[in-house]
Amino acid sequence: MRATFVAARACAALALAALLAGGCGSQEAHVSAPTPAQARTELAGSPAALAELHRQAAELLGGGLPAFRARLATLRGRPVVVNAWASWCPPCRSEMPYLARMAVRLGRRVAFVGVNAGDTNGDARSFLTGHWIPYPSYVDPHYAIANAIGVRAGLPTTAFYRRDGALAYVHQGQYASEAALAADVKRYAGAA
Repeated sequence: MRATFVAARACAALALAALLAGGCGSQEAHVSAPTPAQARTELAGSPAALAELHRQAAELLGGGLPAFRARLATLRGRPVVVNAWASWCPPCRSEMPYLARMAVRLGRRVAFVGVNAGDTNGDARSFLTGHWIPYPSYVDPHYAIANAIGVRAGLPTTAFYRRDGALAYVHQGQYASEAALAADVKRYAGAA
């Protein structure tokens, strides 16, 4: 019995070590996100549908799945990157600066939209106060939108839609680098 207990503790310790090494946060140095002023300068002159996203930067939008689908319809003709996140999710917080920087760099050609899944509005708003992003997020407390975009293995999850509105790819998990995110944006959303 003692050997079983020791073996179980060893397995638990190994599992914890693997989790800490691989899943909780970025392996890169801290990356800063663009400021609202930098984003306004870079995104000035965006087409109307994208400019509307930029005007709603860091806002939490209601309306659920119907509102989200209506927004996707207004973006048809442009590639769309949708990131599902939550304030309580460490990997979501780690990759958020990559998404913010990419949304500023490509935001005149590619639409970026967030989905705040399984979170409280207060916690999400508080998070966005300190982690500004140049696009809005739809409130999704019961994962209706998250399920519709293909979230299967938890958060974060990023979905890529082609110009014709078809879902091209779903990336489960955190992006470990901005370069990996950029490669997927180029590959699945047709932009670089």
